[in-house]
Amino acid sequence: MSSDAILSQGYGYGFALGIGAAFALLMAVITKILSRFMGQVQNSERFSTASRNVKSGLIASSTVSAWTWPATLLSSGAWSYSHGISGGFMYGVGGTIQVTLFLFLAIQIKLRAPAAHTVSECFSVRFGPAGHWMFLCYCVATNVLVSSLLLLGGSQGFTATTGMHTVAASFLLPLGVMVYTALGGLKATFISDWIHTFIIYVILIVTCYTKCSS
Repeated sequence: MSSDAILSQGYGYGFALGIGAAFALLMAVITKILSRFMGQVQNSERFSTASRNVKSGLIASSTVSAWTWPATLLSSGAWSYSHGISGGFMYGVGGTIQVTLFLFLAIQIKLRAPAAHTVSECFSVRFGPAGHWMFLCYCVATNVLVSSLLLLGGSQGFTATTGMHTVAASFLLPLGVMVYTALGGLKATFISDWIHTFIIYVILIVTCYTKCSS
C-alpha cells in the first residue's frame, strides 16, 4: 500500500465495486429497454455480433477507449515531455497506421465473409484445422498478455491514488466488466466504450482549459 496516496482506501474499493456495479445496472436497464421497446431479444447471435448493426460512432468511440490504456498514456506522455508536441504527434501517427491497416482488413473480411462471427472462423475456412488452432493459440496468448497489462496498470493506478492493495484491485476491477458483458454481450462493450470515451474527452477538455499554477 502507498503511504503517499491522495485518497483513502475506501475510495479505491468504492470505485472498483461501485463503478462496476453501476455499469452492470446500466446494461441491465438498456438490455431491458431494447428488448421491450425495440424487439431486440438477447440471443446467441445478438450476444456475439450485436446483430451486426453497430454504427460508425460506436466503433470510433470503441477505438478511442481501447487505445487509452496505461502503456499508451505513459509512452505518449514521455514522448511529449521529451520532444514536445511533435513527440505526441509522432506517437499518435504510429498508432493511426496500425488502426488504418486493420480497418482495411476488417472491411475486406466484411465484404468476403459477411456471415462470419469471428476472425477465427475465416482462418478455419482458409487454412484448415491446423491454421485455425495456431491462430487461436496466438489469440489466447495475446489476450492474456494485453489483459494482464491493462489490469495491472489499472490496479497500480488505484494503488497510487488510494493506497488500495494491488492484488485486491486486480481481482475486483474485472467483476463489473464480467457482469455487464454477460448481460449485454458485444453491444454492452461498445456502449461502455462510448461512456469511457465521453469521460476521456471531458477530462481532456477540462485539462486544456485549466491554468496550471507555477
